[in-house]
Amino acid sequence: MACASSANTETTTQPAETTAPAEETKTEEAAPAEEATEEAAPAAAGSVYWLNFKPESDETLQKVAAMYTEKTGVPVTVVTAASGTYNETLTAEMDKSKMPTLFVVGNQAAISTWGDYCYDLTGTPIANELTTDAYNLYDEDGKLCSIGYCYECYGIIVNKKLLSEAGYDIADIKNFEALKTAAEDIHARAAELGFDAFTSSSMSSDSSWRFTGHLANLEYYYESVDDPAAWESCPATITGKYMQNYKNLWDLYINNSATNPADLAAGGFDAQAEFAEGKAVFYSQGNWEWSALQEKGMNADDLTMIPYYCGVDGEEKAGLNCGTENCWAVNAEASEEDIQATLDFMYWMVTDADASRLLVDSFGVMPYKQAAESTNPFLKIANEYTEEGNYVMPWVTNFQPNVDAYREALVAAMNQYDADQTDANWELVKTAFVDGWAVQYQAANG
Repeated sequence: MACASSANTETTTQPAETTAPAEETKTEEAAPAEEATEEAAPAAAGSVYWLNFKPESDETLQKVAAMYTEKTGVPVTVVTAASGTYNETLTAEMDKSKMPTLFVVGNQAAISTWGDYCYDLTGTPIANELTTDAYNLYDEDGKLCSIGYCYECYGIIVNKKLLSEAGYDIADIKNFEALKTAAEDIHARAAELGFDAFTSSSMSSDSSWRFTGHLANLEYYYESVDDPAAWESCPATITGKYMQNYKNLWDLYINNSATNPADLAAGGFDAQAEFAEGKAVFYSQGNWEWSALQEKGMNADDLTMIPYYCGVDGEEKAGLNCGTENCWAVNAEASEEDIQATLDFMYWMVTDADASRLLVDSFGVMPYKQAAESTNPFLKIANEYTEEGNYVMPWVTNFQPNVDAYREALVAAMNQYDADQTDANWELVKTAFVDGWAVQYQAANG
């Protein structure tokens, strides 16, 4: 059954292509002592073609690829799909004579589409390095189709220093009412304070996924809590019961920012820069932003991340949205030499100290035994919420059917609402959100 596409919730840049490394001749230090098998040995020939769907990590991946090629001589090509086009790009690339050998299959719906192309990773050296099975995806026959290479969290990043300057303590923001009070007051005093409440909420394709994918998760998640059985797989329909809560937070975002809501459709805004330059207190984003914010001079001690407080009962015990669509699959249709080269490259990436350090700094965390330790403060915060007994909000948004078409229709409706915030225009958003789900489910499943 097809539901969501295998692609991205966070792709943001133009495609980038470069040749780079491939797999490595493992040293005794890197190779697993007792598990050295023929599969673990480096390929004598072969190459790697990685179709990446994390544009924000492209620069890092090119570096890692180059390191590997220099070390082993194995050619690696890293190609990064443009924003919102991963499934389309993957489909096109799989029709070529030179197909990707390493690609992303990030949810069960994608397994339905690409499962036959997935090499069984059971018992491979890379799979044996995993610290958890929680992010792995299997087909109906139990074949290990794809394995998680990182997991992530998202919510609302907060500049605690600016919040304090505005007279508020982060410890007091535990629900929507408290968030609303602070945001509206900060916005009203923006000229006096020198900063606003929220960064811009651009609806161009390099940003809209934050709202049609991430923010939308709160509606799906709370529906799934009410009826877990209905959400064990992709439901054919949704109720939209929590659309008002979605609206609560969206209205807060767009009406308490320096950007005119009517201008959001045009895009061209840089929310990351606005936040890093101290122009706003709140920034709807995920843990992957840490590297960029740090590079722009931000201090982890001044930042935190809070849940999507949206007005549901008991949300004081909410945690962050945690999960992944970042799951590696190896192309079973590739040559034996290329499959082996790809497996060796994957193993090297998670066991080599320098390579894994680069990847972890970009991804946030990698669930592998020998991978570098995470230094991402937002992932630490996510764990703290859990340790304190708060509930995690899993990525139910991964079920979105025909994800690109579904989100495109939702963006169009939200743009109309943003330009003229009437009840009638919000009904168009609800129609795209709820009825659009059923339409795209039928389109995907017949």
